[in-house]
Amino acid sequence: MKLIAVSGSLRKNSFNTRLAGLMAEVVPDGVALESLTLHGIPLYDGDLEESEGIPAAVEALRGRIKAADGLILVTPEYNAGMPGVLKNALDWLTRPGEEMKPTFGGRKTAIAGATPGAWGTAFAQAGALINLRQLGCELYPGYLRVSKAGDRFDEGGADDKLREQVAGWLEGFAAFVR
Repeated sequence: MKLIAVSGSLRKNSFNTRLAGLMAEVVPDGVALESLTLHGIPLYDGDLEESEGIPAAVEALRGRIKAADGLILVTPEYNAGMPGVLKNALDWLTRPGEEMKPTFGGRKTAIAGATPGAWGTAFAQAGALINLRQLGCELYPGYLRVSKAGDRFDEGGADDKLREQVAGWLEGFAAFVR
């Protein structure tokens, strides 16, 4: 089984990019997970789409999503919502319109996130559900919400409790995808 985890943060050392990387380290047997970022995707602009077509970074990400058995969106929380770069990528990935269903329709999808705060990206994840339902994703009912992320990650990676939490959550998502 092949899963991809897409970090909704552009910051090099973000907790969410680190969380996506941790997922690749603790996947269950028989599961491969690729951790991706949204670098290279421009702001959506209909004029750009008309004049230049779909950007290569969008097409590459779309290809990886279509080739995967499951999609994990790892979202930061900015002002109680998902960041604009993640929403922007979702908007690009539905262009042209006939690509929305093959990219997202029925796609087994999970939401995860890490934050220094106490709520573990609960608001960002709740808001993302609106978009993902509109896209037709089949949503995993278990959420991975990492609170106090600054205490959970260090120079060596993640603490043992977080590694166990992520591994258990991935077991559940893999079972859902099967």
